[in-house]
Amino acid sequence: MKAVQVVGYGRNLELADVPAPEVTGPHDVIVRIGGAGVCRTDIHILEGQWAEKSGVTLPYTIGHENAGWVHAVGSAVTNVAEGDKVIVHPLITCGLCRACRAGDDVHCAQSAFPGIDTNGGYAEYLKTSARSVVRIDDSLEPSDVAALADAGLTAYHAAAKAARTLRPGDRCVVIGAGGLGHIGIQVLRAITAAELIVVDRNADAVKLAVSIGADHGVVASGGQVDEVLGLTGGDGAEVVLDFVGEGGATGDGVAMLRRAGDYHVVGYGENIDVPTIDIISTEINFIGNLVGSYTDLCELMVLAAQGRVRLHTSKYPLERFQDALDDLDAGRIRGRAILTP
Repeated sequence: MKAVQVVGYGRNLELADVPAPEVTGPHDVIVRIGGAGVCRTDIHILEGQWAEKSGVTLPYTIGHENAGWVHAVGSAVTNVAEGDKVIVHPLITCGLCRACRAGDDVHCAQSAFPGIDTNGGYAEYLKTSARSVVRIDDSLEPSDVAALADAGLTAYHAAAKAARTLRPGDRCVVIGAGGLGHIGIQVLRAITAAELIVVDRNADAVKLAVSIGADHGVVASGGQVDEVLGLTGGDGAEVVLDFVGEGGATGDGVAMLRRAGDYHVVGYGENIDVPTIDIISTEINFIGNLVGSYTDLCELMVLAAQGRVRLHTSKYPLERFQDALDDLDAGRIRGRAILTP
């Protein structure tokens, strides 16, 4: 089969012919890929940021946002059958460790992460497990929802966590209306009554944010902190969701937060530099967000089937993987880029 592989850090990906995955265990599921999301993490992988953490052996197939059709199943698989449309949770989990048994499978003690530490979905087929596949509604197409498997799931996880504390009348600042942020905005609009303020450097991204549910859009051109403070009566927001995490976003975000507020870190790339006396004197909270759980993905698929969360996508044939990565890196993508084998 055709697969796009990491052959070295600091080098471009390469398209290769590799053996198609086969069922070898009773809970295996082989998915014929209909769409594979192109994520900024993929760029960070090529930069070598994940090399030590993942410990993956090169070459390997990249791609961790995947959806498609079930191609083959192991003998013990009962939740899906050949031909079913599915979206793939990014982790393959054991189901037996303490975290899995508590429903916190994101922190499985024995997880594998296709596209990060084992072969992923920039390919015609992907091997995963019965615990990782979620059937999707007949109205949804794999290439339209693929990026919800990670970008959408991460955004949903963060937004749902923030929603636990947000009350009607509260303000929530969303930094970044790109691939993750535009999903998070829709999730927040669907599950909270908070007032949503979206900040982005790109005026078109801000327009998109307002069109999908933001109450206020702020173009980050130097005065964004003052503008947000003005919209919050000078107090700042109860919650800031930072989908950027670099380029000065964290400094701005902390300045937009009110006393006892929650700062949710989703995007990454820079350090948070805050004097500890400021943290204790204002009792602000910093909250990390990884990808969501299997249950989170099921809930997100409900919102997608209801039409309350829609991905804005740009689609590329698998062979144009480099164009997709270049467009993402240059900021030319509104929403998410999707490879379609």
